[in-house]
Amino acid sequence: MVTLVVSTTTDPASFNPASALSAIGTWTPGASFQGIRSKVNGDVRLLEHDRGIVEEDCLDDRWEEVTGEVVDEIIFLSKHTAVTNRPALTVHPIGVPHLKEGDVPPQGGKPGWAAVPSPRMTPWLILLNKLAQSHNLVPEFEITLEATHHGPVTSKPTMFLEIGSTSEYWQRQDAAQVIAQLVWEGLGMGGGEAVGNWNSMSSNKKILLGIGGGHYVPRHMDIILKGGVWVGHLLSGYSLPMEEPIESKGEKNSNNIGGTWKHAIKVAYDATVEGFPGGEVIAHIDHKSFKGWQKKAIVEYLGEQNIKIGKPGDFY
Repeated sequence: MVTLVVSTTTDPASFNPASALSAIGTWTPGASFQGIRSKVNGDVRLLEHDRGIVEEDCLDDRWEEVTGEVVDEIIFLSKHTAVTNRPALTVHPIGVPHLKEGDVPPQGGKPGWAAVPSPRMTPWLILLNKLAQSHNLVPEFEITLEATHHGPVTSKPTMFLEIGSTSEYWQRQDAAQVIAQLVWEGLGMGGGEAVGNWNSMSSNKKILLGIGGGHYVPRHMDIILKGGVWVGHLLSGYSLPMEEPIESKGEKNSNNIGGTWKHAIKVAYDATVEGFPGGEVIAHIDHKSFKGWQKKAIVEYLGEQNIKIGKPGDFY
C-alpha cells in the first residue's frame, strides 16, 4: 500500500514543501499520467500537477487504476488564506457535507460529501508544533487545526497541510522545511516509526467529532491537545445550516427544523467511523456557538442516530 503526497506548481506553499521533501533521501521517477508527475521513495508517492490543489478529483482512485498500487491515504500540501492574514501552519479534514445537490462548491469537492478523515491529524498536529518550535516559527506562526472544508474529492483517508496566510508566508522556506520534515518523520520515511497509525487495540479508542464553533474550532482543540485525543471531522457552525421554523406555535424539534445540518452531521459521522475502524466516535458540541433551539435539535438528532455525546472529561 502507498501514501500519496500531492502538490501543485501553481502554489508556492505547496510546491516549496514538496521540493524540500524531495531533497531528503533518495527519490526515483514514478508514473506519469493525465498531467500528473510523480517521484517514488519507499511506499510514498510524491505527486505534482499544474492545476489548483482542489481541482484534481479522485487522484487516489486514478492512481490505483494507472499503477495497480493500492492507495492507503492521501495528503495534500497547500496554502492557507485567512481574513486576519496571520501566519499559520494548519491541519484539517476535507469535505462540503453541508452543501445540497445543485450547489456549486466554491473550492472543490462534491455537494453533501465528506472525505474519510486521516487518523494522523492529532499526532501530526503535535509533531508539527514541535518541529515549528525547533525552527523558531513559534509564536510567529499559529499551529492549529481547521474545520472541515473544501475538496478535492477523494475516497481514501485524507488531510491537508497548509501554510498561511499571505503570499509572504506561502513563500517562506523555513515553513516549507517544517512541512517537509513533518511528512518525512510522520510517515517514518527515515526509518523511524510512522506517527499516527490508527490501532483499534490501543488504550484510547475514543475519537472526537466536532459539532459547532468557529473555523479554528478552539473548544474542540482544547480537548484534542490536552490529551492527544484522536480527531475526525470538525463541523463549524457555518457547516450546519439550520432554518428556524416560521410558525411560532408548537415546540421546535429536530423534525421541523430545515436546512442541511442533519445530512452534514450524518455524513461526517459515517466518514469518521470509516476512518477509525473499531473506534468509538463521540460528538463534542460547542454549546456556546448555538442558540437554545439549535442545540436542543442537535442533541435530539444525535440521540436518534445513536451518536454518543461527550463532555471534555469523557475523551480521556
